[in-house]
Amino acid sequence: MIELQALRKEFGSFVAVQGISLKIDKGEVLGFLGPNGAGKSTTMKMVAGFLTPTSGTAIVAGHDVLKDPLAVKTVMGYLPEGAPLYPDMTPEGLFKFVAQARGMASDVASKRTGFVVDRLQLASVIRQPIETLSKGFKRRVGLAQAILHDPPVLILDEPTDGLDPNQKHQVRGLIQDMAKDKCIILSTHILEEVESVCTRAAIVARGRVVADETPAKLASRSKLHNAVCLKVRPPQGVMVFDELRKVAGVAEVEGNGTEDGIVTCRVIAKGGKSIVGDVSQLVRNKAWEVKEMTVESGRLDDVFRDITAAGGVA
Repeated sequence: MIELQALRKEFGSFVAVQGISLKIDKGEVLGFLGPNGAGKSTTMKMVAGFLTPTSGTAIVAGHDVLKDPLAVKTVMGYLPEGAPLYPDMTPEGLFKFVAQARGMASDVASKRTGFVVDRLQLASVIRQPIETLSKGFKRRVGLAQAILHDPPVLILDEPTDGLDPNQKHQVRGLIQDMAKDKCIILSTHILEEVESVCTRAAIVARGRVVADETPAKLASRSKLHNAVCLKVRPPQGVMVFDELRKVAGVAEVEGNGTEDGIVTCRVIAKGGKSIVGDVSQLVRNKAWEVKEMTVESGRLDDVFRDITAAGGVA
């Protein structure tokens, strides 16, 4: 559905995007990640046809963004950064305008308007001037106009920016529902969002893609992948950390202190290999009273920092 072919964008001597190539299929939600200034928004603007690439191109649903930009815009919904909207319009007026501009039949436009107003809970502000709306409402109006024509391709730049936790949950649910039959690129700084809604995550640094994997696979690069978190009450005088360090596959043990005889620690695995079985066996053999035992999957934020530390712009 989307194919980026060596996209490059220069602004004078500054190279914002340095030859990005990606393919995204129907049913995929690609989380587009990177530090501020990494080239995410510039790339998305080129895909949407709002910036002309210096070289390379993007193919969207079979249409070349350089050769047939109108066809690309027809099959795409786009929520840009900041969601610029007509401040003197109401959401109702904006949706009518967008429907007319996109050539939607009046009955289809009415049905789709009802859908977006309901799913994004805009009924209370539908006839209120957009300039008077809160940031969260403006963001939801911007998202509503992007999906109004039910496009097969969506480009969403920070779709939950300014939303409260309940609204973020609601929008993430909507994205998950739409993803079944669409191709979605979603830029976000919220890594929890990537883990909850994205099927892939591409990390960009200094205008280049430096990682492209599933969120789970990326998280598995974390040093905390398969780490075992323990709360145990050992017999008096037992050195829990020393015993845990003897377990094969244990790289290190981090302590969080002892309170009322209960030792809290994190046991980190060598190379992210599973050690929970060996740790459990030690605990049973030593007859430690277990208060809590969990296994970490890894932390995407750690991996993001490691990957972008040498390649991104803060």
